[in-house]
Amino acid sequence: MATVTISATDSAPPSCRGGAVAVGNFDGVHLGHAALVAQLRATAAEVGGPAVGVMFDPHPIALLAPERLRPLLTTPADRAELMHRAGADHVVILRTTADLLRLEAGEFLDRIIGEQLAAKAVVEGFNFRFGRGRAGDLELLGAWCRRRGVGFTVVGRQAVDCAVVSSSRVRTALEAGDVAMATRLLDRPYRLRGIVGTGAKRGRTLGIPTANLTEPATLVPGDGVYAACVQLADGSNWPGAANVGPNPTFGDKARKVEAHVIGFEGEIYGQPIAMDFVARLRDTKPFASADDLVAQLRTDLDAARRTLSCPPTS
Repeated sequence: MATVTISATDSAPPSCRGGAVAVGNFDGVHLGHAALVAQLRATAAEVGGPAVGVMFDPHPIALLAPERLRPLLTTPADRAELMHRAGADHVVILRTTADLLRLEAGEFLDRIIGEQLAAKAVVEGFNFRFGRGRAGDLELLGAWCRRRGVGFTVVGRQAVDCAVVSSSRVRTALEAGDVAMATRLLDRPYRLRGIVGTGAKRGRTLGIPTANLTEPATLVPGDGVYAACVQLADGSNWPGAANVGPNPTFGDKARKVEAHVIGFEGEIYGQPIAMDFVARLRDTKPFASADDLVAQLRTDLDAARRTLSCPPTS
């Protein structure tokens, strides 16, 4: 398995050519994307070539309308890894440039699907659009494939609770703090990455030190207290209780992400950290005193311990 980053004018590695191809943003790699990749893998076996997922970095909206860009659900590296886990043999990350975005729909198919990847089959989702101004649709893609003798399969909608699974739906659930629904849509807990920064160290004085996550790489869930599995830079996994939001007890209005890593002792300032949000425990709220806050935090930690079964150290 390989992940390669190329431009629209580069040659794709030979290992990525002559197979089945699926193109998309694949943000979150949710259940709908997983179904598409499963079909991609089956189609690749039929044509005797690799299953190749093609994605873009940065997201096209970052160039076309940066004011409309919302935080993504996955980093490019996590997205590629998740695509591999879902069944893609190779992941090609196309560098998003103005020249790439100027390609008309037919030009995109000719250059990327035809020339770069020499696809024998194309697998896409029910709402796939492509090319300049998103003018390309499934009808145009199907006609192009028929002219070229390229196989073409459309994967239908995937639903949870009678509603279509989509990246937007995952994002809405997370913004509402509904990490249980996000988990159902993703088929895994939502992961947030960042760097451990130096905070006020108030948790240490209260006897419950916390790791403050700075530079969050993707969407931060809605305010609340969560049970979370915490992965440290050494790959070890720990149970934890994470707080998202301000700290009204001490008059802090800044929105933060911090977690007490249960059972861990050591310094991790400046190191990367990942939090998998497993369950929402409660809303954030002010307390009458620090003692009341500590009592609640200990209750939160007990609840997190009961809730979590974190994966073993990787």
